[in-house]
Amino acid sequence: MNAASLRRVWGLVYRHLALFRRSPPRIIELMYWPALQMVVWGFVTAYLAGLQNDVTSIAAGVLIGGVLLWEAALRSQMGFSISFLEEIWSRNLGHIFVSPIRPAEMVAALMTMSLLRAMVGVIPAMGLAWVLYAFNIFSMGPVLVAFFAALILMGWAVALGVTSLILRYGAGAEALAWSVLFGITPFACVFYPVAVLPVWLQPVALILPAAHVFEGMRAALTQGVIAWDHLAAAYALNLIWITGMAALFMGQLRGARVRGALLNIGE
Repeated sequence: MNAASLRRVWGLVYRHLALFRRSPPRIIELMYWPALQMVVWGFVTAYLAGLQNDVTSIAAGVLIGGVLLWEAALRSQMGFSISFLEEIWSRNLGHIFVSPIRPAEMVAALMTMSLLRAMVGVIPAMGLAWVLYAFNIFSMGPVLVAFFAALILMGWAVALGVTSLILRYGAGAEALAWSVLFGITPFACVFYPVAVLPVWLQPVALILPAAHVFEGMRAALTQGVIAWDHLAAAYALNLIWITGMAALFMGQLRGARVRGALLNIGE
């Protein structure tokens, strides 16, 4: 990516950042759901820790860690998808693609906004976990960065799939931007090991990068070890998912251009 390309990406990012500059409700909305999830699950963990049993105390830490890490994937996917939807709602897609901006540059800008939205949402929730429940997610060590990065990548892969459906089916697919990752949650094994699932469902879970991330998180919190095999599997699966979803997105974008749908999508 050359300097001109970086300027175009920054221009798109700045266009979205400008929406937040004088809109406190938008910033509050980013932090609201992660903070609410943390408070609710914090009460659950406080109850478990109150039982004063070492096993339940460890389980409580695993629950809070799961909430924080899963929020990274959720905010990543929603940040990408909603930023794309804002281009549709403002009738800006047509303007973007008659400009020198290339599809890959738009995707890079959406990924940047997704990362910023995820950080604004998740970092305050981490602070709440530390202040209210004395849970320090950084106790996992540097591997925490690898877990977060793997979940951010998975969020981007899912978002590319969602935006592909929006390009193909228009407004009828917009609701998926808020709901699709919640549907994946049972198979991502956020709060329990993959072994808890029925045997026939375990292969479904193991093709999701998130299931490997949370297996690794549990190993780090309960045994103090880094599960390199799960970490490697998560990144390999992310590579496959992102490559496939990016190809799908580019195909649907070309189709929308041919149909002339970029100007009236969402109506």
